[in-house]
Amino acid sequence: MQKRVNNKLKLLLTGGHAGATAYAVIQEIRMERKPWELYWVGSRTVLEGKNIDTLEHKTFPQIGVKVYSLSSGRLQRKFTIWTLISYFKIPFGFIEAFKLISNIKPNCILSFGGYTSFPVVVISYFAGIPIISHDQTAAAGRANIYSSFFSTKIAISRESSRKYFPEKKVILTGNPVEPEILQVKTKNDIGNPPTILITGGHSGSVTINNAIEKIISKLLRDFIVIHQCGDFQFNKFVSIKKSLKSNLRQRYFVYGTISHWNWPKVLSGCDLIISRAGANIVSQIMAIKRPSILIPIPFAYLDEQRKNAEIAKNFGIARIIEQDDLNETILLGEVKDVKAKWKSMVLATRNKNSPDRNAAKNIVSLVEKFLP
Repeated sequence: MQKRVNNKLKLLLTGGHAGATAYAVIQEIRMERKPWELYWVGSRTVLEGKNIDTLEHKTFPQIGVKVYSLSSGRLQRKFTIWTLISYFKIPFGFIEAFKLISNIKPNCILSFGGYTSFPVVVISYFAGIPIISHDQTAAAGRANIYSSFFSTKIAISRESSRKYFPEKKVILTGNPVEPEILQVKTKNDIGNPPTILITGGHSGSVTINNAIEKIISKLLRDFIVIHQCGDFQFNKFVSIKKSLKSNLRQRYFVYGTISHWNWPKVLSGCDLIISRAGANIVSQIMAIKRPSILIPIPFAYLDEQRKNAEIAKNFGIARIIEQDDLNETILLGEVKDVKAKWKSMVLATRNKNSPDRNAAKNIVSLVEKFLP
C-alpha cells in the first residue's frame, strides 16, 4: 500500500474509449469533495494511425485530471499495416505502464477496460496496488476478462455480465451516468418540429452516416437534425449541409464531436435518438427516457452491443435495426413509426427508474474502501 503524499490520496483511472464513464465518476468525486489527486492513463488517439485525440485527452486536463498517454498495442479485427505496428507496441505498453506507475505511485487503480488498461492493471497487481475494474456492457469486455485475474474487485453494470468473472470478486454497481444527464427531465410532449440526435459514438459511425446521407433531405422536411458524425467525416457532412436548400440547411446541425459539458444540453433538447448501442449511450437513453433507434455493431465482442440494445428495448424506450438490414427505406420507416408512437413509448417508461442512477456513487464508495 502506498503512503499519502501531501495528505492526498492518488487515484489512477485508466481505460480505452471509456471517457464518458470515467467523466461521470470524476464528477461524482468532485461533488463529494473527495481530496484525491486524479490521474488518467489512456490512448492518445482514437484509432491506430489516425492523428485525432481521444475525448479524454481533450477534456480531462480542463477538469483538473493529470493525463498520460500509453502507446499499448491491441488485438485488431482486421489485418492492416497498422495491425503489425500495434502488435509491436504491446511490450512497450508494459514498459510505459511500469514507468508511469513507478512515478505516480497511485494508491488505487480504477480500470474501465479497453486494451490500454491491461498493462496498467498487470503492473499495478505486481506492485501490490488494489485494482477495481468496471465493465460497462451487458456482456463483458475482452480486456476486463483478461484483467479479472489481477483485479481486486470487479464492478459490473448489468447482472448478465456476472457469469464472465470470478463470482467472489463481482459487485453490481450499474453504469455511471453524468450528474448533468441525470438532471435532464423526461419530456411530456414531442417538439414541433421534433429534434433528432444522430450519433455513432465520439468517433462517429460510417455505417450510420452513409444511411443518413441518403435520407437527410427527407428527414429535414419533418425534423431538426443534430448530427454528431465524427471528426473523420465532418468535412464531408459540412459540404452536404452547404448543398442543401436554405430552408433545410437551417434545420441541420453538424458536429465532429460534442464535448462532455455540451452533451447534456444536446440530450435535453432532442426528442428522438438514432445511435449505435454502446453501453454509455444506452444508459443515457434510459436515464432521460428518449425514444431511440439503436443499430448495434454486429462484430462487437460477445455481441455486447446487441445485448445493450436489448436492455433498452426491454425497458420500453428503443427499437433495434440490425446493421445487415439497415438501408434508407427501413431507417426512414422506423423514424416515422417512432415519431407516431413517441407518446406511448414515453408513457410506458414513466414509472420506470434507470438502473444506473446511483452507479457513480456506488463506484466512488467502492473505491474509498480500498484507499488507505
